[in-house]
Amino acid sequence: MLARAREARPTPIRCAVILGGYQPTYAGTVDAPDTRELRYFVAVAEELHFGRAAERLGMAQPPLSRAIQRLERRLGVTLLVRNRRGVALTGAGEVLLHEGRAALDATAAAARRTRRAAGADRPGAGRPRLVLAVKAAAVHEMLRKLLDAYAAEPGAVEVEVLPCGLCEQEELLRDGRADAALMHAPFNSLAGFDSEPLMTEGQIAILPAGHPLAARASLTLAEVTDIPGLPPARWPRHGTYAPGPGPEIRDQTQLAHLIALGRTMAVFPDSARAWLWPAHTAVPLSDAPQVTTHIAWPAHSHSLPLATLIATATRLCPPAVRREAEPLANTHDR
Repeated sequence: MLARAREARPTPIRCAVILGGYQPTYAGTVDAPDTRELRYFVAVAEELHFGRAAERLGMAQPPLSRAIQRLERRLGVTLLVRNRRGVALTGAGEVLLHEGRAALDATAAAARRTRRAAGADRPGAGRPRLVLAVKAAAVHEMLRKLLDAYAAEPGAVEVEVLPCGLCEQEELLRDGRADAALMHAPFNSLAGFDSEPLMTEGQIAILPAGHPLAARASLTLAEVTDIPGLPPARWPRHGTYAPGPGPEIRDQTQLAHLIALGRTMAVFPDSARAWLWPAHTAVPLSDAPQVTTHIAWPAHSHSLPLATLIATATRLCPPAVRREAEPLANTHDR
């Protein structure tokens, strides 16, 4: 039951239902490498050279070489093939590089979330908080309602809204910079996260109010992808911008100004109408896919404040919307 989100004992979150009886899957074995060994191995595997890896780690080469040899003996496999020019990864080494990176990332994310839960991640703060990642300029009205409703819940903590670029929510969740995110299927991948659908809506083209196409009752995607003199805005993805003639957008205010000045246009979910200026016009896109907004969070989270935030979000969402969005969610989840 969602009401169990208010129970005093935090237990893992699963699709906004707080479940008991969770059996942890992270129990170690005698052969499991520790984080120090993984850090050593990943450095060598990425540099493919013991000398460069040792310099990167700030240590001498002989103890690094001995540590890798001990790791190989303990695992019972050959991870690296040594030669005069450096080293090469074996098949087992490729696997450990992939898994080791993921394990180190997960450990770092756990540390970030743990410190944030205790309010220890900011000097002088001392108060726990949640970080909610959202795409800039999206779902304003729903976000406002969610934050207001959550603030009224017993035991609510501060929620920091972290605006991000195109499809950056996944990375922010995985590396621990965010505790939850509002994600938009089919554009965001929900793989590896737990999630609940919150709303489904169409898409609109946001144009300068005086543009000839702004008078249309509807448009198609083909009509707005190559408008002469009005290139689509470009958002960063993983810190870089895709090539194109449109302006590079950093935030919503810049985008709003450039649309008003007739320098660009943008495609957004219908809820973006909430932030439009009089100098903007929203035109429905008749053939654009429906967008479903989900609240997503790391699987097996144990945070009670996060459980309460998710329960609040799903309570605000009509059950019919969640049922309608379920097939799309299942397509992208894990």
